[in-house]
Amino acid sequence: MVTKQELLDFMKETAYKPMTVQELESHYGVDDADEFKELVKLLNEMENEGEILRTRTDRYGVPERMNLIRGRLHAHPKGFGFLIPDDKEHPDIYIHLNDMKGAMQNDIVLGRVTGRSGPNGAKLEGEVVRVVKRANSKIVGTFESHETYGFVLPDDKRIQKDVFIPREKFMGAVTGQKVVVNLVSFPDGRAAAEGEVVEILGHKDDPGVDILSIIRKFGLPESFPPEVMEEAEAAPDTIREEELVGRRDLRGRTIVTIDGEDAKDLDDAVEVQRLENGNYMLGVHIADVGYYVREGSALDREAFNRGTSVYLVDRVIPMLPHRLSNGICSLHPRVDRLTLSCEMEIDPTGKVVRHDIYPSVIKTVERMTYKNVRLLVDEEADPEPELLERYKELIPFFRQMRDLALILREKRMRRGAIDFDFSESKVIVDEDGKPIDIVKRPRTIAEMMIEEFMLAANETVAEHFHWLKVPFLYRVHEDPDQEKLLHFMQFITNFGYVVKGKGNTVHPRALQSLLEEIKGAKEETVISTVMLRSMKQARYDAESLGHFGLAAEFYSHFTSPIRRYPDLVIHRIMREVINNGGAGLADHRQDYLASRMPDIAQQSSERERLAVDAERETDALKKAEYMVDKIGEEFEGIISSVTSFGMFIELENTIEGLVRLSDLSDDYYHFHEMQLALIGERTARVFRIGDEVKVRVARVNVDERNIDFELVDMKSRAGGRANFIRGDAAVGRGGSAGAGAGGRGKRHRPKVIATEGTQERNSRGSRNANEGAGAGTGTGGADFWGFKTSGEKKRRAGSAAGGGAGGTGGGPGKRSGAGGKKKPRTGGFGGGFAAGPGTGKDGGKKKSRNGPRAGGGNPRTSAMAEASAELTPSLPAGGEKKKKRWKKKRKD
Repeated sequence: MVTKQELLDFMKETAYKPMTVQELESHYGVDDADEFKELVKLLNEMENEGEILRTRTDRYGVPERMNLIRGRLHAHPKGFGFLIPDDKEHPDIYIHLNDMKGAMQNDIVLGRVTGRSGPNGAKLEGEVVRVVKRANSKIVGTFESHETYGFVLPDDKRIQKDVFIPREKFMGAVTGQKVVVNLVSFPDGRAAAEGEVVEILGHKDDPGVDILSIIRKFGLPESFPPEVMEEAEAAPDTIREEELVGRRDLRGRTIVTIDGEDAKDLDDAVEVQRLENGNYMLGVHIADVGYYVREGSALDREAFNRGTSVYLVDRVIPMLPHRLSNGICSLHPRVDRLTLSCEMEIDPTGKVVRHDIYPSVIKTVERMTYKNVRLLVDEEADPEPELLERYKELIPFFRQMRDLALILREKRMRRGAIDFDFSESKVIVDEDGKPIDIVKRPRTIAEMMIEEFMLAANETVAEHFHWLKVPFLYRVHEDPDQEKLLHFMQFITNFGYVVKGKGNTVHPRALQSLLEEIKGAKEETVISTVMLRSMKQARYDAESLGHFGLAAEFYSHFTSPIRRYPDLVIHRIMREVINNGGAGLADHRQDYLASRMPDIAQQSSERERLAVDAERETDALKKAEYMVDKIGEEFEGIISSVTSFGMFIELENTIEGLVRLSDLSDDYYHFHEMQLALIGERTARVFRIGDEVKVRVARVNVDERNIDFELVDMKSRAGGRANFIRGDAAVGRGGSAGAGAGGRGKRHRPKVIATEGTQERNSRGSRNANEGAGAGTGTGGADFWGFKTSGEKKRRAGSAAGGGAGGTGGGPGKRSGAGGKKKPRTGGFGGGFAAGPGTGKDGGKKKSRNGPRAGGGNPRTSAMAEASAELTPSLPAGGEKKKKRWKKKRKD
């Protein structure tokens, strides 16, 4: 019987032309009625999954041979989206709002490329042709009743349209309640989706409903099916003697667990010994969860569907029932537990010179916490005498661990592993789920010890089974995207740094060297953040593709089978290989597992990303809720991100909020993407990632998870600015350092109100951007037509568009230049938005000269001009003809 993979391989061949089912029947020699039915059934299944297409003439082919791309749609709250192709080598495709064809977040779709944009046409644009598989059968949102009908406003803002609910489908829901809706029909053109209420979670302000809504939104399963719980309840509470056959007995060794104080699922234990030859023996012992969760069981199927445990602020949604995860599979102190052990002999340089992997039984001597271990091994710590007395026999043991961990870390850094040192936080909530504090999670020597030991074990296991050539799951981290990496390398030149290498040929060692070079520098945060954003996401794969961030050729996840399904899968494979004498697997098992690994890798990667998104959303929700009663309070923070609409500020407790561009009231700021900076048009003030600022909490929207800050001591704009919209002139006000600016216009006489130091004007302008005006301050100012009302003598301005003349202070403009009968200075910025020396031509009969620097006659260096080489250059000013025309208009 023909298989799905055989059909796909055949249809992807270059010589293949779309065939009918009868032609495929003839090609594969199908001559049995049952086989023919199976072939038709397979074709229908593959068509429904979007793996193949049927043409109008009933011929079958793969989408890529028909100029179509299959992939997952990633929607944006603003309505557009991106098609993420199944083919990892194919770039993402931008989908405009009008080309979504009713597709929603995470739907599997078929799309078509319709155009290109960006430099060299690198960015693809397209449209959705067909929705293959809907991802959103249920939606969580807030219910609104309109008597005869209702609407549900989705919590997921990436779902643009509200869901229509007929009166008979309310299920008793009232306005303001959080509900779960089952979609009956999906959006089609202008028609909204229609649904029915299937669950009422409670009023949106009730305690716990907010987290419950997020759980439902992400489809996280709270309870286990009865058949799963039945299998879990059948698990024993203790280890029986017959279960120890074939296992090494390590119960006499000094083995400990080291975890956080609130951890309950203890799945890893460690030991370190100093050998007579000067080497270290590191033992990493992991709970043998696969022994209790058998392949194909109800427990296994549920663990596959969940993929991972999810850690929300007030609860854990486990991958396995507590009966297992907190019971027989958890390595509690002083009780027997079944484990898989990876024992490594490591020389003083950190090299693993020998290793052994085997099933075992252990009995840990202590359940240690990170806090206590840090107090025992940190030379600068001052532990309580009671702590020293309690663990006095283990102190040398922990210090050997510390010494080995430092050796392993040094070796990892030498080979070029990248080590980001970002702060993590934990939200503390009360019994009602209300946040009462946010504390940082320290990364101490104790956490680093366990981290290094787990990394060593994961690498050793991955390499061992890679060379055995058995089906396996690897944790891979591919090389950075070339375009993003080039952008990063260009960005760091702003700070005077250079990374050796070109594009994807950059070795991670070069990036780690940069992180070490910037350690403690003001720009450390900004460069580390931008570097991290240039990296790809780590994921699971059936092939060993290496780990760029760790600079490791082989890497897997072996150490957390209680909370990660890939670890559980490879545990079973490892034990099966070991029980088979360590030589490999039987042929039928080799083929079966090889066919399963890609699906498991994809499922595990997707569930991991979903869990991360859910965890981030609950954190953001509780952080916003924590800041509600902090409105008006002031905090110190650093700029963590700069965008075209503002800048994000991160406080000491890791809470992040936005300072909107519209709230920067002391100047008009422009976003410069290359420098990732906001630069003031008049003041040349620069805001860049990593800068320290003082902010005030302005607004908090818990529903949107948004926190808005405003900068403290932000002065109002001292100068005016032309607002070139539809040809209308702005009202400008002169300020210190020649800050005013007029609007466009030449056809209408302006209304001028002039005083010493301040000038207001209102002009109906034209779209002809030839004349503008600067409003000066100081001892003189120029009006829209260059008419000066204060100063020593009356002068007329030249035709420069923007550079007002007069006295010692001219106004800024889009272009510079001045003229007159005497010797004035040009004011304003020297060119475009750049604050530099003026370059306009003379417009008067006698010699004039340019202003020295930005502002009205006050020399200063412009950070704005230095920050960007891409700013608008100066343009030449007008001439004698325009000057005469202005004179004539004034007489009129």
